[in-house]
Amino acid sequence: MSIGNISAVRALLVDDEAPMRDWLRSRLAQVWPELEIAGEAGNGIAAIEQAQALQPDVVFLDIRMPGKNGIEAAAQLAAMAQVVFVTAYNEYAIAAFERGAMDYLLKPVDAERLAQTCDRLKERISEKRKAAEAAQAQSRPAITAGNASETLPVAADVQTMLTQLIQQQMQQGQKCDYLRWVQASVGTSLRMISTKEILFFKSDEKYTLVQTEQAQYLIRKSLKELEDELDPDEFWRIHRSSLVRVSAISEVTRDFRGRQLVSIKGSTEKLEVSRNHTHLFQQM
Repeated sequence: MSIGNISAVRALLVDDEAPMRDWLRSRLAQVWPELEIAGEAGNGIAAIEQAQALQPDVVFLDIRMPGKNGIEAAAQLAAMAQVVFVTAYNEYAIAAFERGAMDYLLKPVDAERLAQTCDRLKERISEKRKAAEAAQAQSRPAITAGNASETLPVAADVQTMLTQLIQQQMQQGQKCDYLRWVQASVGTSLRMISTKEILFFKSDEKYTLVQTEQAQYLIRKSLKELEDELDPDEFWRIHRSSLVRVSAISEVTRDFRGRQLVSIKGSTEKLEVSRNHTHLFQQM
């Protein structure tokens, strides 16, 4: 059930991709125009520092970030504000969110899901504020999310969920954390590209070209970053300037100079295989 306007609600947006923060800011303005975006952060450490300084009521938090990731940061942020994970996590983790007192948004973020999440946040913030007012009326010290010098005790179900997610990360290593979506700016909009759509990545000066069957996009993420984040069983580095999706390879041939060339399904492009990566095609 939607709650009426909740005054002076402040939010912190945390994602290592600036286009994603911009996209989320614009969508939140549509579904919750009264929400004040107090600040942004690009990693977990900065998020904690910003939360302590800005005292937000809610933090929209990406899970996969460099340094301290979202789950690690949430262990501290949950004591300061409502936390909403923005995630491309697997189905097991999403089920854990559904059972818990925290919420999640699955990339690419669905507008209806975002609106539902905002309604739940309004309810929780309203309940917390009423409890604080009741405590003050009874002359008992009340700790609120707006008090940066103190923190709220983390609810048992929230703490349990965070512990389970951290344990899952440790048990499964990085397998559950492989990149599933690539974010590309197209004019003033943000395009979320599934890695299953991508044929290959190619270095293009300061940018990286993303090739799908339908279109090309330019992103600022380097090939080295992509190689570290993508599933190595799905994407191979075949040259210092290219990464290719294995299932998109149609054939590998040799030119008159003996160089191996990879042909790509749905594309006329032929990608050269460097000498350092010819072992990937040893059968030739």
